[in-house]
Amino acid sequence: MKFLSTLLTTILFSAIIISCKAQTKNALTADAFEKEITTKENIQILDVRTPGEFFSGHIKNALQADWNNKTEFERRLAFIDKDKPVYVYCLAGGRSAAAADKMRKAGYKNVYELKGGTNAWRAANKPLEGASTEKQMTIDELNATIKGSKIVLVDFGASWCPPCKQMEPVLKSLTENNKDKFTLLQVDGGRDQDILQAYKVTALPVFIVFKDGKQVWRKEGIATEKEIAEQFK
Repeated sequence: MKFLSTLLTTILFSAIIISCKAQTKNALTADAFEKEITTKENIQILDVRTPGEFFSGHIKNALQADWNNKTEFERRLAFIDKDKPVYVYCLAGGRSAAAADKMRKAGYKNVYELKGGTNAWRAANKPLEGASTEKQMTIDELNATIKGSKIVLVDFGASWCPPCKQMEPVLKSLTENNKDKFTLLQVDGGRDQDILQAYKVTALPVFIVFKDGKQVWRKEGIATEKEIAEQFK
């Protein structure tokens, strides 16, 4: 019995050591992280900081899912491919480590963390992209487009939003297959805050169809090309 207890303890201790080594291996320095994301193909970069932190400066091509907002995080994580490498970062490394651990347990095969987060990235003089300096679209500009076209599809989305990225080829195909049938107006979910508030958009993406200036259809989340095209009839 004593031998069995000792054996089980040894096995458990070894498993812990192996797990710790694996996690340490996947925690990359700023130099290693940069090399990975700039030389490898078919990767995903995930910023798990808050929207405010994200817009203060983020790594190029990063998607954003706020770890502190559990509902949003789960929703956006569902659109991250489990079979492609994911490079996760936050401000100092704590949130990204927790997010990476959750992702590994959920079946994501290759998850890497930026050790020290953007603090370490900045200290190593690595580049960050800042918030857009473009002027917000105004409500008047939005209304002018809506009133100026018979059918308008308003797309509330953002380049850093995982489900929005998934919708990009759908919208491209929709536009190509329905030429001259509608006007596509894209509202930036990070920049055009006044319009988001006016239409009570709290999650991305959201699609709204207007006919003759009146709202006739609204959908939050992923939509099929057929589903949207049906609204143009």
